[in-house]
Amino acid sequence: MYEYILFDLDGTLTDPKPGITTCVQYALHKMGIEEPDLDKLEPFIGPPLLDSFHEFYGFDEEQGQQAIAYYRERFRVTGLFENEVYPGIEQLLEELKASGSKLAVASSKPGVFVERILEHFGLCAYFDVVVGSELDGTRAKKEEVVEEALHRLLPEELFQGIMKRKNRGPGHKYDTVVMVGDRRFDVEGAKEFHIASVGVNYGYASPGELSSAGADVIVETVEELREALR
Repeated sequence: MYEYILFDLDGTLTDPKPGITTCVQYALHKMGIEEPDLDKLEPFIGPPLLDSFHEFYGFDEEQGQQAIAYYRERFRVTGLFENEVYPGIEQLLEELKASGSKLAVASSKPGVFVERILEHFGLCAYFDVVVGSELDGTRAKKEEVVEEALHRLLPEELFQGIMKRKNRGPGHKYDTVVMVGDRRFDVEGAKEFHIASVGVNYGYASPGELSSAGADVIVETVEELREALR
């Protein structure tokens, strides 16, 4: 059993597709682009919004920031609740907490929205630490979120040991700490700090994404995730 477990939110604890894709669709409409197929907007689930607007629609910095502002117009009122907890997740969190594991959420979504979603679904009590990005765009990269979550969650001696190892480059992994997520960004964030990673294929990774990123374990279901974390 891992002693310290970091969870991504979108595509890992909850299925946010209706809210995220509809809010992206809304933002694109406000920017003069019509996209009727919400399935095409699935790649927006996981990475920072600004990166996705750059990559998929070629927006420059100013256009990207405007699109994010439009996205949040709808998301902060409606979109964040167009979401549901994956079956079995709450029971898993309850078991992990009862076993003595320390749990954190490490999400690229703004922390204020992460907290509201966890509160809405009654999941706050399971987490010792909740870390997200900032609304001003800072701490948006996954490795920045993971570092802050580790800093808040771990004993200082262990955290400092991880940071020293990070700065020295490749070496052993810390087998008491794990990052759980559905995208390569989660795996890459874990590798940055030499902690274990579990990739969940029930989320929104493209075929082969998690294995290519180097996830230590890949699971298909919440039940398999339970076994992996044991």
